Amino acid sequence: MRVLAAMSGGVDSAVAAALAVEAGHEVVGVHMALSRNREQFRAGSRGCCSIEDAGDARRAADVLGIPYYVWDLSERFEDTVVADFLSEYEAGRTPNPCVRCNEHIKFEALLDKATALGFDAVATGHYAQVVTREVTVPGPDGEAVTRTVRELHRSPNDAKDQSYVLAVMGQERLARSIFPLGGFASKDEVRAEAERRGLSVSNKPDSYDICFVSDGDTQGFLKARLGARTGEIVDTEGEVLGEHEGAYAFTVGQRKGLSLGRPAADGKPRYVLEVEPVSNRVVVGPAELLTVDRIEGDRSVWLADDVLAAAGWEPAQAGAEPDGAASAQVSGWFEASVQVRAHGAPVPARVRAVVGQVDDGEAPAAADGARTEVELTGETLRGVAAGQSLVVYQGTRVIGQSTVQRAYRAQRAASAAR
Repeated sequence: MRVLAAMSGGVDSAVAAALAVEAGHEVVGVHMALSRNREQFRAGSRGCCSIEDAGDARRAADVLGIPYYVWDLSERFEDTVVADFLSEYEAGRTPNPCVRCNEHIKFEALLDKATALGFDAVATGHYAQVVTREVTVPGPDGEAVTRTVRELHRSPNDAKDQSYVLAVMGQERLARSIFPLGGFASKDEVRAEAERRGLSVSNKPDSYDICFVSDGDTQGFLKARLGARTGEIVDTEGEVLGEHEGAYAFTVGQRKGLSLGRPAADGKPRYVLEVEPVSNRVVVGPAELLTVDRIEGDRSVWLADDVLAAAGWEPAQAGAEPDGAASAQVSGWFEASVQVRAHGAPVPARVRAVVGQVDDGEAPAAADGARTEVELTGETLRGVAAGQSLVVYQGTRVIGQSTVQRAYRAQRAASAAR
């Protein structure tokens, strides 16, 4: 196959490219220039895609003996990932820029351009596994049809597993993606592989934090882009406790940085419960009000048609417009686990897919589009914010992904029932 290897300049992507070459593929390396500031330098382990990273990627490509190019995707990155980051925070939501980068840049802009140039697949240094197997699903005429599917699974390296941020890619793009590091159980193994191959990045530190906020000061970045907007910090009764310089700088579950002059009456810590962008208010309260047991998500992407089919799901017909409860398409509930943070613990849940409006006594998160409804069946989750990515698993397999639109507080629901 002709494979385009995305080379960030780090050890993971360098080894992934090396393994693609070793597998006999015709490999071309490409570095994505994502920063508009051509003179931006890497600050230790903060940031990525800097001028140093481009140089490191070139040296790795030279060692591997493969062609190497730099593609300027900075405008696309600014218009999608950075713009989404700013607009989501401004709307009182909590985005995950790594998810959006995978969606819009690595597995949209990069993959689409690679396909247009005649490449069969893109190889990246993500820690995840692709498993191919035969499944039986209902055919158009109702008869069972056997076909080959590619499943996305967690990496055996729990500490580095990136299936959470890859879940947004969808089935079509998964079919054209290769993750050569899928079988590695530790980062030390990858570094040893790089050293054995003479790659100078073998001891290069990993990058952390948000790549376009290289100094790690997210609040400072938001303030510089969105401006200061003084507002109130209030409790659940509306009593004013303090001020802030922009509600957009807060996220549900946050404890630090509230700068409240006096403690709560019970002496317990206070956390951000809600961010109200219209009134520019931040609502704070006790930790117990952060506990949720139901979640609704929108912009859903599914990677397991066989699981949905087994739950009674029939995808919407092309061009069909949902029109109220009668046209709603709903899968049955199926058992799974859900994860709402990149390295958070998955919790047991029952899940269903929905298109259209469901008449269950409550307005849905969205009247149209693909949604995901989740009811936690064991442990609860705490501090779930709108905008977070929710990924559905069965065992190690990724079933689908959705963007949290609404989380229901367990205590509030219990109080309302009494």
